[in-house]
Amino acid sequence: MIDHLGFSVSDYARAKEFYSKALAPLGYGLIMEVTQEQTGDFPAAGFGSDGKPDFWIGGEGGVNKPLHVALLAKDRATVDAFYKAALAAGARDNGPPGLRPHYHANYYGAFVLDPDGHNIEAVCHAPA
Repeated sequence: MIDHLGFSVSDYARAKEFYSKALAPLGYGLIMEVTQEQTGDFPAAGFGSDGKPDFWIGGEGGVNKPLHVALLAKDRATVDAFYKAALAAGARDNGPPGLRPHYHANYYGAFVLDPDGHNIEAVCHAPA
């Protein structure tokens, strides 16, 4: 079971602003931020819900290849809201909200590329 995940971004301030807006429809917000002085290396921001940061970005600089991260949404309307918020925050479309029956009959997801090109998905597995 995964407790948290993190990845580096090329522009920490831009990414922090992007994720603050894009993750809001999923009920995620900035829970914790640590400074370069605290880590001894780079700043980091932890997003999550209920006081638990489990989605982290770090200001180490970009990664060599894009990542794929899928975040669970409570329903299809939340997937739609994530997609709209992410695009409004500067994401590029990588697959609009819709069914992906090649995964399973109720797989409803939306895909965006964040400012570093990471493929960020919101997905709901529940029937409509």
